[in-house]
Amino acid sequence: MSRSRVVVVGAGFAGFHAARTLSRTVRDEAEVVLLNPTDYFLYLPLLPQVAAGILEPRRVTVSLPDTLPRVRLVLGEAGTVDLDERRVHYTDPEGAPGVLAYDRLVLAVGSVNKLLPVPGIAEHAHGFRGIPEALYLRDHITRQIELAATGAPAEASAARRTFVVVGAGYTGTEVAAQGQLFTDALARKQRAWGKGSRPRPRWVLLDIADRVLPELDPRLSSTADRVLRRRGVDVRTGTSVKEATRDGALLDDGEFIETRTIIWCVGVRPDPLVSEVGLALERGRLLVDPKLTVPGHPEVFACGDAAAVPDLTRPGEYTPMTAQHASRQGKAAGLNVAASLGHGEQRSYEHHDMGFAVDLGGVQAAANPMGVPLSGPLAGAVTRGYHLAAMPGNRVRVAADWLLDAVLPRQSVQLGLVRSWSVPLDTASPELARVPGGPDKES
Repeated sequence: MSRSRVVVVGAGFAGFHAARTLSRTVRDEAEVVLLNPTDYFLYLPLLPQVAAGILEPRRVTVSLPDTLPRVRLVLGEAGTVDLDERRVHYTDPEGAPGVLAYDRLVLAVGSVNKLLPVPGIAEHAHGFRGIPEALYLRDHITRQIELAATGAPAEASAARRTFVVVGAGYTGTEVAAQGQLFTDALARKQRAWGKGSRPRPRWVLLDIADRVLPELDPRLSSTADRVLRRRGVDVRTGTSVKEATRDGALLDDGEFIETRTIIWCVGVRPDPLVSEVGLALERGRLLVDPKLTVPGHPEVFACGDAAAVPDLTRPGEYTPMTAQHASRQGKAAGLNVAASLGHGEQRSYEHHDMGFAVDLGGVQAAANPMGVPLSGPLAGAVTRGYHLAAMPGNRVRVAADWLLDAVLPRQSVQLGLVRSWSVPLDTASPELARVPGGPDKES
């Protein structure tokens, strides 16, 4: 008698935890197949520290074969889902097509950069959703500071050492906070400026909302705003970009900021695959019931950023697109899939927020574990402790990098591995750098 096959599409927070929970529950009684473009799970919350040169890229990438020994990994990008035939069509890393048949399907494809109809943004801004973008940004920031110090005209030098972050949510706030410290350290190494005449790099953080971290507790927002402004970040609330050009960003208040760097952290949207499946959507996400199943298709489950999951703690609303919900929904989906195969009983997903933590660089952070507001070094310790506990691997290596960063000067070299054209903003695959002659899967 053949085993049932469960195909999990995507190895982000939701997909990884779904596959791990399912494989541990059914063990060898069902085949669990994980379809993902890369062989690692990316711990996205620490990506700003990769861009700032604190962590090496491999520290935030957790090996799927090592951590999911009972799961069969298939490298590839899902293209279409045939619900009638119960098949997932995909393309492997070398462009060859493939097909996976399934008895149960878990869609956990996650999200990509959210685009807005702002002229020039797709051409002149870069997102922040994957390792290639973080590596590009680290090289780009280093290069701009070095070029600014090499005798460039005053206006060009000022533009190169000006960095604009659009979106003051979780990611944008951390990128600006880490970036200001990183560029200050880079500037101190440039002997061409000298100690007395060294100009300070400028970071501008924009958001159309009336405060930074608008989706979080106002106390966290206040702490982050205070730390950023004290550090020298130019925080502009109620403001956004009207147009982006090669020379800078035109704000909606009419001001033009000359810069060579626009970092787009406005938000995320579900992976384009979601809208192509042909199922009911809620604001671009697959509509599911509280047990994470798709209405009319009991064999199909969805979780994480790809799914609109009813929030049982707030009737009439859906759970937000956060890593905290994605992880727990993945575990719930794994258990419910196992239950559909005869292992236990299905349960509705319900989760109360346990608080959030925002790393602001150095020893600074803002956190509210279990609703208790914290700031300063204590919040920094809690935040790093939370990340170490939440990571499914590499904890010792991450802690070692933090220790080395605390006692040694930060390394600042350009590796030149990722070019600007390799990481377009408008991409359906932020986890992959575009390569010449590779399969073009852009949306």
